[in-house]
Amino acid sequence: MPPQGFLIFKNELVYLIGAVISIIYALMFWKICHVVNDFEKFKNMIEINKNYNENCLETMKRMEDNFVDLTVTSPPYDNLRTYTGEAEWNFEVFKEIAKELYRVTKFGGVVVWVVGDATVKGSETGTSFRQALYFKEIGFNLHDTMIYQKNNFSNPSKTRYHQIFEYMFIFSKGKPKTFNPICDRKNIYAGESCKGKNRKRIFNGEFDDRPKKIYKEFGMRYNIWKGNTSGQENMCKEIAHPATFPYWLAKDHILSWSNEGDIVYDPFMGSGTTAKMSILNNRNWVGSEISSEYCKIIEERVKKAREEKRKEKDLQAQTLFNELD
Repeated sequence: MPPQGFLIFKNELVYLIGAVISIIYALMFWKICHVVNDFEKFKNMIEINKNYNENCLETMKRMEDNFVDLTVTSPPYDNLRTYTGEAEWNFEVFKEIAKELYRVTKFGGVVVWVVGDATVKGSETGTSFRQALYFKEIGFNLHDTMIYQKNNFSNPSKTRYHQIFEYMFIFSKGKPKTFNPICDRKNIYAGESCKGKNRKRIFNGEFDDRPKKIYKEFGMRYNIWKGNTSGQENMCKEIAHPATFPYWLAKDHILSWSNEGDIVYDPFMGSGTTAKMSILNNRNWVGSEISSEYCKIIEERVKKAREEKRKEKDLQAQTLFNELD
């Protein structure tokens, strides 16, 4: 018969082995759960430079906080356009989208919201103002209220002046971190000096004469942008979409409020103008479009934009090679 001490040691050893096995199983279970969580996280990660055929709320749900540098978009305008009917649009839906845009926008990021109003029973709806005020309510700054003035009009009126503009609300999450002003406004006094003396009052009350300022040939443009509609741009005439962005409008906002390599988002990608202009101007991009019909248009335009960009890089490389030769 084994000594009593040996039996006690044996029992303790059994308990120890059991505890070790339990720890091993626990670690294995934790590892499996960790792998599953990583897989789910990876599966739900957003892929940039891609358009998603889904509701934009589904796309933004997979974005981390403070993910997007710039949003350039034009939401449905009341009932001004007939779309494919695949998406519900009302003020409650708008509010959910606005809150998600605030969450995914980086601090210092900007949302460019191009919008207009329908006229119902003789009165403009004012939806654009309701939206602007709600953006402010959830934390955005209304950094600027810009105007997109069209070179033509589509709906002549007999009781009011012809409607030729849309609002371009510039919302920022804090102070905008990027502003690259476009300076293409011709100065009528270019090359001349300012009139009178250039003086500044200093701390003792006297005036300090300074060199006169010479006006440059071009100055920063105003916040009313006038230009062709997409229908007037040759490259947009065959796009099967009821409300395409003019290329120049998307491009100029992308250049103004973002830098190369930044992420540009369009929650209502439509025909893909924001994606195309992002590609051509060296920005990353993400798009959401619920209409599978429009997604086919986007896919084709993105493909052409990438090919255009590839040719541009090949030409630049060839030019550099010729200069070095």
